[in-house]
Amino acid sequence: MKRILILASAALLFAASAFAAEGKRVSYKSGDETVQGILYTPAGRGPFPALIVIHEFWGLNDWVKEQASKLSDQGHIALAVDLYRGKVATTPDMAHELMRGVPEDRAKRDLHAAFEFLKSQPEVRKDRIGAIGWCMGGGYALDVALQEPDLAALVINYGHLATDPDALKKINSPILGLFGAQDRGITPDDVKKFGATLDQMGKQIDITIYPDAGHAFENPNNKDGYRAADAADAQRRTDDFLAMTLKK
Repeated sequence: MKRILILASAALLFAASAFAAEGKRVSYKSGDETVQGILYTPAGRGPFPALIVIHEFWGLNDWVKEQASKLSDQGHIALAVDLYRGKVATTPDMAHELMRGVPEDRAKRDLHAAFEFLKSQPEVRKDRIGAIGWCMGGGYALDVALQEPDLAALVINYGHLATDPDALKKINSPILGLFGAQDRGITPDDVKKFGATLDQMGKQIDITIYPDAGHAFENPNNKDGYRAADAADAQRRTDDFLAMTLKK
């Protein structure tokens, strides 16, 4: 069932964990290539639910690593993938160049490889693997749901949206979508259409549109576009959603 909320900003704060999980660089096969990611594992005994964590168009930078670490602190094994093969952008122009340089078929192959890698880990609950991404990574997180029928949860943070009904029928996982009404690339009309299409198909989808937020409103490095209260609310919704879908 679809639920779309348009929220006014509220003074909501969240405390980050005082102790960040330490990531370990891992390698795994993607087709004929060997690719790398960073794996964050919670303390304690597993098995744990797991998440494919997909970076923005900047690449696998410190902010994305921080998000993966926080997810691990909350009891998920988090695999932060690297679709840029070690490159990280330092300017918007470089980020656009790197994003355009990623072949779509290679990215999808890398994401499938990440899913299979997590399934192969003895500490991972095989039926509780989700995907989360921001910006470019939000769109790729949706691609994971389109190609992995066993995906258990999907979080799209202002990512590109698929529109083909035949493709959307392939999605089995519950979806949480978090978007900004001032986003000029992914408009509220597009988001509502996406939600309505999935709702008509009987998919489980929960969408929130923040009126005063634009693109990348959750990232404090986006100095002009960061919306602290909206980011805190988005974090709370993400935590609640993942607890309900992956930890049950």
